[in-house]
Amino acid sequence: MLRRLPLGFLIAAALATTPAWALFDDKEARQWITDLKASSEARFDQQAKAQLDLATQIQRQAEEIARLRGQIETLSYELEQARKRQQDFYLDLDSRLRRLEPHSSSTLPTGESGNAAQPVPQAAPGAESAEYDAALELFRSGKYPAAAKAFKTFVEQHPDSALAPNAQFWLGNAWYAQRNCTKAIEAQSFVVSRYPQSDKAPDALLAIASCQQELGNSKGATQSWQQLLEKYPSAPAADKARERLKKK
Repeated sequence: MLRRLPLGFLIAAALATTPAWALFDDKEARQWITDLKASSEARFDQQAKAQLDLATQIQRQAEEIARLRGQIETLSYELEQARKRQQDFYLDLDSRLRRLEPHSSSTLPTGESGNAAQPVPQAAPGAESAEYDAALELFRSGKYPAAAKAFKTFVEQHPDSALAPNAQFWLGNAWYAQRNCTKAIEAQSFVVSRYPQSDKAPDALLAIASCQQELGNSKGATQSWQQLLEKYPSAPAADKARERLKKK
């Protein structure tokens, strides 16, 4: 049967069963092994270098992320401290203005926007002042949810009180301190619409613009600043509105 097989087939079968090194002499085999080893080592070195470069890049990125995180934490702390100082300033100012408020009055003069004079709320009696002070103390202590509830209750029970505009304004600040800009805008808008002649109305518009900025509503913030300048051009809050409009 073997005699009947083609000669080419027999040669191919013999080559297939012969080890690769048997096709070369000793010198060629050693050179082949040396080249193969050198090629393998080169590939290994290349892969090791690539892994080292990647590890170095990852380490640098981790260090950069840590640095940026540190900066963010620092800025957040400074911002929180600035907000606290601003709150303390407003609280102190609120207390000072209350001591200067007249105990009775009848009407307010026509506003800068041309609105007709509106009745001034009667001076708050002692019970109302106590309720208001209690709510203000909650805010000062950082108990913002409780403060918001207390200010809301005060405005609902004493809508015509001389302290109602202030309570509504601090209600908005209590919501803002809880990072709820939607409710803060709603509360401050009520100050502007319900108590437009109040000293807190310009500050409320400024607070609305700040919230609109945080919500990414740049157009709305611009409109609030412009409204503030139109209605209350001589108010202290108007100066801040002018500054922020210039920066846009």
